[in-house]
Amino acid sequence: MSHILVTGGAGFIGANFVLNWLGREEADSIVNVDKLTYAGNLATLASLEGNNRHVFSQTDIGDRAALDQLFVAYKPRAVVHFAAESHVDRSIHGPAEFIQTNIVGTFTLLEAVRAYWGGLGDVARAGFRFLHVSTDEVFGSLGSNDPQFSETTAYAPNSPYSASKAASDHLVRAYHHTYGLPVLTTNCSNNYGPYHFPEKLIPLIIANALGGKTLPIYGDGLNVRDWLYVGDHCAAIREVLARGQVGETYNVGGWNEKTNLDVVHTLCDLLDELRPKAAGSYRDQITFVKDRPGHDKRYAIDARKLERELGWKPAESFESGLRKTVQWYLENQPWVQNVMSGAYRNWVAKQYDA
Repeated sequence: MSHILVTGGAGFIGANFVLNWLGREEADSIVNVDKLTYAGNLATLASLEGNNRHVFSQTDIGDRAALDQLFVAYKPRAVVHFAAESHVDRSIHGPAEFIQTNIVGTFTLLEAVRAYWGGLGDVARAGFRFLHVSTDEVFGSLGSNDPQFSETTAYAPNSPYSASKAASDHLVRAYHHTYGLPVLTTNCSNNYGPYHFPEKLIPLIIANALGGKTLPIYGDGLNVRDWLYVGDHCAAIREVLARGQVGETYNVGGWNEKTNLDVVHTLCDLLDELRPKAAGSYRDQITFVKDRPGHDKRYAIDARKLERELGWKPAESFESGLRKTVQWYLENQPWVQNVMSGAYRNWVAKQYDA
């Protein structure tokens, strides 16, 4: 039985990837490595209980000895690296964890992978891949008329989070050019979909709307993001892992540039349709709060290279993906309540003065 090793596989994108991958009968088994920080949630993986194709290990990617043991035990043919601290606001308030996980953790993982890969036979060495999942935020901020980020856009990170991800990207690149490690890197736009921890915009708005709370929007709400349905992202990663050119980077975007205000309005309208209030609209709960420090104005991904070289393009429009997302949250309130812990509520109150 062949394996791939997935880091961060109990987080939002990682867990969706694991569930998606194991839903295909012909796929490899997965060794799922996650530290289970606040955003890692084993309840997301409950459907895999008893599945012998899913091995979960509560392991920190900064623990070299534990990583070495996993590589010896399971001999994966590939590593897909999702594990990261990923919330910009948290990085502003406490950047140290982002440096530790995103930079030091990625370095430790790369060292473990390099040692393992170096000991493989010729055929296994040639077929091995290390796929690093990164973000469009490493490219900085765009003006309203600037061209979209391409794979050759210069890095210009503006938050501790994006700086730490940029550093991890550079490490991955360096391990390819210095040591020959067969790496692939993807830089994605804002993901949304099922199992999203409710500190990010879309799940936060859904949770607050249903809870009768204010719907906080930073500044004037006109900051623009490109939105990518998480299932589409998982499909793109599968394609890059299978057929991507070693050493290359691929931008993954949804071709859906929306202002934050547009996103919240669309969410409110969907909720008005699918779970109407006794009176009025969910839009009545919108409130504008003090802007985030250094808030990037616009992100936008040019994903033409991925379509041109590997034939990938998103299957979901913003409207279809968002409808699926809202319906999932409405149908899975026990999961939502499970993650709405006291610690999370304290964070929201601190961040938004709610």
